[in-house]
Amino acid sequence: MKLIIHGGFFSESSQSHETRKAKQDALERIVRSAYEYLKNHTALETVVYAVEQLEDDELFNAGIGSQIQSDGKIRMSASLMDSVSSKFSGVINIEDVKNPIRVAEKLFSYDDRVLGGEGAIRFARKNGFEAFSTEIPQRRKEYEEKVKSQGTGTVGCVALDAGGNIAAATSTGGKGFEIPGRISDSATTAGNYANAFCGVSCTGVGEDIVSAALATKIVTRVTDGMPVAAAFEKSFAELKPYDGFAGAIAIDRSGTVYHQDSHPKMVFAAFDGVQLDLFN
Repeated sequence: MKLIIHGGFFSESSQSHETRKAKQDALERIVRSAYEYLKNHTALETVVYAVEQLEDDELFNAGIGSQIQSDGKIRMSASLMDSVSSKFSGVINIEDVKNPIRVAEKLFSYDDRVLGGEGAIRFARKNGFEAFSTEIPQRRKEYEEKVKSQGTGTVGCVALDAGGNIAAATSTGGKGFEIPGRISDSATTAGNYANAFCGVSCTGVGEDIVSAALATKIVTRVTDGMPVAAAFEKSFAELKPYDGFAGAIAIDRSGTVYHQDSHPKMVFAAFDGVQLDLFN
């Protein structure tokens, strides 16, 4: 069993030692908790569980603490995919829910599995997801002062369970101050993809990730027989012509855990029950 999570790029928030330490502590706590959960649950259930915890921590730009768009509203996106069903589900630009990843999970069993905007909100309300504001004072202050972050905050998880099944989940609160209606990569197969060979979750500038079809390319190359490190190297090389800003985490079916970023520093934590790998 293997597990890796990410919390976007560190440059998305303050560079203070206190913030760095807080993110390290949060990621370690969540990755250890999710690994314990993985012992008795599937990869699919576990990635949802891990991403929900990341959404509930205001240190990360997803769920609580999401960025505010140019019209003063918060719109979030999240998606889910696993190797057992080969299904993808997601919500795009959903508002006023605490955990977008749980709405994506609810959609997993439906024929119409990717919903956006008002349709996503209506689906959430119909299925018992109560109205909840994810805005925190820090984000409102940033909005009012028009202080933009790097726009690289997303959270995600990839898990390999005891049965050899792989799942990936990704959630984002957006880049901040974007045009309403903008679509991020997080609820597309460019930012979140998994099959029986590999699972990938991305973070960074959504437009760059979509342009590279990053998660899909990495997984496809691994599926075609390329080692995961080589698949990352080739896929990230294709970001260079436009200086693409991206990071990604992955686990392949042999249990190889991998991560890479094009611009430092993506925050991540990986755990296999013994070894903890944490950004520093």
